[in-house]
Amino acid sequence: MNQEQSALRQQPEPQGNINREQQQYQEDVKVEHPRIESSIESPFQALGIRPELVRALRELEITTPTLIQQKAIPLIKAGKDLIGMSRTGSGKTAAFGLPILENLRPQAGLQVLIMAPTRELAVQIGDELRKFGKYLHFRLATVYGGVSLGPQIEQISRADIVVGTPGRLKDHLNRQNLNLSHLTCTVLDEADKMVEMGFIEDIEYILSYTPEKRQMLLFGATISKEIDHLTERFMHAPVTAEAEAQVQEELLEQFYYNVQHHEKFSLLVHLLKKEATQRVIIFCSARSTVELVSRNLQLQGLRNEMIHGKLSQNRRLNVIEKFHCGQAPILVASAVAARGLDIKDVSHIFNYDLSADPQEYIHRIGRTARAGESGKAITLLSQKDFQAFGDILNRFRVNIQELPLEPFARLRFDARRFDSEENSSRSYHGRSDQNAHRGYRRFDGERPSRFPRREQSQSYQPPRWGSGWGK
Repeated sequence: MNQEQSALRQQPEPQGNINREQQQYQEDVKVEHPRIESSIESPFQALGIRPELVRALRELEITTPTLIQQKAIPLIKAGKDLIGMSRTGSGKTAAFGLPILENLRPQAGLQVLIMAPTRELAVQIGDELRKFGKYLHFRLATVYGGVSLGPQIEQISRADIVVGTPGRLKDHLNRQNLNLSHLTCTVLDEADKMVEMGFIEDIEYILSYTPEKRQMLLFGATISKEIDHLTERFMHAPVTAEAEAQVQEELLEQFYYNVQHHEKFSLLVHLLKKEATQRVIIFCSARSTVELVSRNLQLQGLRNEMIHGKLSQNRRLNVIEKFHCGQAPILVASAVAARGLDIKDVSHIFNYDLSADPQEYIHRIGRTARAGESGKAITLLSQKDFQAFGDILNRFRVNIQELPLEPFARLRFDARRFDSEENSSRSYHGRSDQNAHRGYRRFDGERPSRFPRREQSQSYQPPRWGSGWGK
């Protein structure tokens, strides 16, 4: 063999071949030994998350921690009581869920209690924890009202983690179905929403049954005086992990239209047909408005589902599932869908009207522009919404632009109210509106002589973007 041939044989193989062989070897190792991960540390492993959890996250295509996860996970793993504050859709469930699963002791009884404001959020948290802990051995019970106690009692008796709503948790506690004496961790998710919904006394009652020496984690978007009271009474030297509280302006476009109240529905239908939408959520501030808008969209051939707090539990879960699966591309919702629910691929948010609570606007628009995707939020603004809109602009730095009205067809609007569960008809405007009982329809555009259209008030002043709001 000459020197030239010897040198060629001693040259290393091309780097691409080595990488391919190394990758194949790592994949073979993972198949044969699923708990052995690559020697290259992932971002979650750098946070101290065990390989079984990292593997489940990778299968869910979650590879990079969000800001709240980066800040909260090390503190929770260190045993600190924590107040976590971040915007909706920032990955709060994984922020507390991963270290909780990390610290679980097998077959040690009930160790973790998680409270959530709504049934849907409780179910969602339970489902997410099961996905994260796919390769761990633990038992989880999800409890909420509106369903039988029996199956929940059986699940609680074997659970390592219980996720539930305050009312039903208190019920189980009073019936002695729930033993909290050995808890190591308690979580309040969407704590500000639970306070807003009037659960503060139930929460305090439940926490009074938990051990003195246990970790407490509180997550929410805002901290009120009531929450300050909870932290002072039940938390031990809490630390704060705070991520960006507002939406990402580069991903979310915000617009509003000035429109007369009786023309809102016509404009909404026009925009739904004009915009290139995927999944759409239309928020209304009242249950009656949710029902009316949903039914009138159906009359216009726009397939949709509605959700609000008066629907039965099974129906609410069925609605969310249909929306997730794309069977119903439009969801008409009250505030129950504005907080906590993980609804992916929402391209558009429409605010049919505004809540009196400025914070609610931030939660609504936080349903879109999530996980790096772009989104659009459009508000239909009439004179009734001016005060609420001014409060939003004074409280939050939102980049919202006015769009000029364009020509759109005026549509008929059926204003009769129907009970959402029983389909029983009743008046939209109360007993004094006998026309609704007689079956007449109100119109969103040109009306018959029976309903003469009023001229626009001379005092009507459309809002304008600027510092004059709320003064």
